[in-house]
Amino acid sequence: MDRTAWIAVILCVVGLVLWEVYLAKQIRPKPLAAPGTTAAPVSSTPVIAPSAPPSSASPAPEAAAVAAETIPAFQEAVETLRNSDVELRLTNRGGGIAEAILLNHKAEQNAHVTLNSSDRLPIGAIIDNPAAPLLPEYKIAREGDVIRFERTLAERVTIRKKFFFQRSAEAKDNFVAELDVDLENGGAAPYANPGYFVALGGAASIHPKDYPSYTRLVWCIDGKAKGIDVGWFGGGSGFFGVGQRTAQPFYQQNVAGAEWVAVSNQFFTTLIAPLTAKANGVWARRFEIARWPDQKSFGIEGALGMPGFQLQPGQTYSARFEIYTGPKLYHRLAQLEHNEAEIMDFGMFKIVCQFLLNFMNSLHGLLGNYAAAILALTTIIKLVLWPIQNKANRSMRQMSALSPKMQELREKYKDDPTRMNQEVMKLYKEYGINPVGGCLPMVIQIPIFFGLFKMLGQAVELRNAKFLWVRDLSQPDTVAHLPVLGWPINIIPLCMAATQIWLMQMTPKTGDATQRRVMMFTPLIFLFICYNFAAALALYYTTQNLFSILQFYQNKRQPAPTLEKRSVAAKRKNR
Repeated sequence: MDRTAWIAVILCVVGLVLWEVYLAKQIRPKPLAAPGTTAAPVSSTPVIAPSAPPSSASPAPEAAAVAAETIPAFQEAVETLRNSDVELRLTNRGGGIAEAILLNHKAEQNAHVTLNSSDRLPIGAIIDNPAAPLLPEYKIAREGDVIRFERTLAERVTIRKKFFFQRSAEAKDNFVAELDVDLENGGAAPYANPGYFVALGGAASIHPKDYPSYTRLVWCIDGKAKGIDVGWFGGGSGFFGVGQRTAQPFYQQNVAGAEWVAVSNQFFTTLIAPLTAKANGVWARRFEIARWPDQKSFGIEGALGMPGFQLQPGQTYSARFEIYTGPKLYHRLAQLEHNEAEIMDFGMFKIVCQFLLNFMNSLHGLLGNYAAAILALTTIIKLVLWPIQNKANRSMRQMSALSPKMQELREKYKDDPTRMNQEVMKLYKEYGINPVGGCLPMVIQIPIFFGLFKMLGQAVELRNAKFLWVRDLSQPDTVAHLPVLGWPINIIPLCMAATQIWLMQMTPKTGDATQRRVMMFTPLIFLFICYNFAAALALYYTTQNLFSILQFYQNKRQPAPTLEKRSVAAKRKNR
């Protein structure tokens, strides 16, 4: 390829990246303006809210100090719901899920992955102000496979809640629990509730150096997911001042018509879908994770806002919710009825990601190993692209043969760039060479590469999947750290860079020194970008490079292409 072709390819890649950033900006809600007034006093009950929860103005930071009454001390009681995939520990403190323990997913030190924790809002707790939550005592009782909670307010309104796993055989998913809420007005006066929140609990990063963008509050409206990540709360200087924002203590926003709201990390999520009425607000704040004292890391805690209601004496308000606490397994989320699969942040390469993920899982079903599935996936992709790559390789060899003539034109018209480009294009036309013919495989592989990057970054299936020395394909394959500096030594990305350099050495050289310099630095750029990514991504790219090397060796055995002007070739064809 000549300089013009390289510029075109680079601009295409940059354009794709900028488009992804642009889309993220479009779906990200605007930061809320700092409130100018103090929030109204918080009620002593967990249901009555002083103002509509989904208000666009955030409560004042000092709201936590406004509570007029405190909850009397009480003994915490815990009941559990359990199936083969998850154990839910339900607490009478606020009447919700204190912890969701995933029985088939291991965390560090061989412990089970646990969603939420006892020091965060219980999942499914009903609260009026999540910034200053009051979590009173509920009566808790077990009736078979149902956990019931009950509490009576001062207004003689009784709150009854029950948690249970899905009972419908055709819609059953072990990670889905149902929450039924009933409020019965047993008093003599009407009861008005302007709105309430249902707590999502918290989500924390899995590893100390996880990217902040993995830990998010997400909601879905009309089948499209939107959200913020934990980095939103820290503010930012923007790009040369554009998009600058100040740090925020919490986030609160109107989101009328939300099908579900969730908190999630890279691989797991707690997601609540209201069934009787759609959510109309979201709330979140970040919290510091004390698990890694030498690494500052933050989690996110959230809640969804529900519309208010009124009850006459003797009337009952009912609401139902589905709660998904589990891994972000696309094939299971896609079976749910409220677009829950949109929690997978695939972005503009959604279709490519879905295809590659389903294909990889199908190959795993045949081969029984995810590393083997990735190798097979790479092999199939390369075989499909083999004819196109052969044509591209031939085009590059023709370009290499044409290089002396191009160099003559550059020397001849070095003082007239416009004329030089015209003559170069004329030369291409005379010999019937497509100057971007060698770029076609690269252009095709751009969506595949970005699709794999997005997919492999969220494929919980790869967690703890082993391959040779690699203990976890979803993480870098660090085998040691450099003394003093402490830099990780990741073998597969180094192999990726080595095979790419080998491939560059085999590529036919052109007379363009600028192009050669770009080619020389490309492996180093890829190494820098991919060094700390999942080992699975580096494994894919290394395997792809090895196939490309094999293809170059195969092409070298073929006769060298001859340069022939179109007019001469046409005459021979007509004879």
